[in-house]
Amino acid sequence: MRTKIKRCVSCGKYTLEDICPSCGAKTVNPLPPRFSPTDRYGRYRRMLKRMTMKE
Repeated sequence: MRTKIKRCVSCGKYTLEDICPSCGAKTVNPLPPRFSPTDRYGRYRRMLKRMTMKE
């Protein structure tokens, strides 16, 4: 079962809505993605992370 709780990007409050009822900002899933040893896109995600950290 997937979690439906979301966290506001700006104020940090938790809600079930897509937009925070307190400040009106966007909400995101607070949990990291699940680990899979057969991750087909892990290589590209790590490359993107390295590129953004250099800048």
